[in-house]
Amino acid sequence: MKHKILTVVSALLGLMMINGGLNKFLNYMPVPDNLPEPLIKDSMAMVEIEWLMPLIAVAEILGGLLVILPKTRALGVLVLFPVMVGILLTHIFVAPDGLLIALLLWAVLIWIIYENREKYLGLVR
Repeated sequence: MKHKILTVVSALLGLMMINGGLNKFLNYMPVPDNLPEPLIKDSMAMVEIEWLMPLIAVAEILGGLLVILPKTRALGVLVLFPVMVGILLTHIFVAPDGLLIALLLWAVLIWIIYENREKYLGLVR
């Protein structure tokens, strides 16, 4: 049962990341009108670096696809980890409104890491 739940929440995490990455390329989700001013400034600063947003988008799409597939889930978490750090720090320091969702995504990420801990031991030895 635990394995099925992990598969479902991993798929949801992957789909959210794919959606976020595709939106960076296709801009199909409207930007809310009530964004905090510091978040707008941070976003504009990232857009100024021309290669940064496409890099984040590719990492989100690739990591999302890898997390959905059980065989590549451990690798997908490694791809998504830096993106998730940025998401968490943004919601802690700049836009705390989305902190609950960010923490839920982090809970799934940590669960995946824990379940695949044996696969990571070669990286630290």
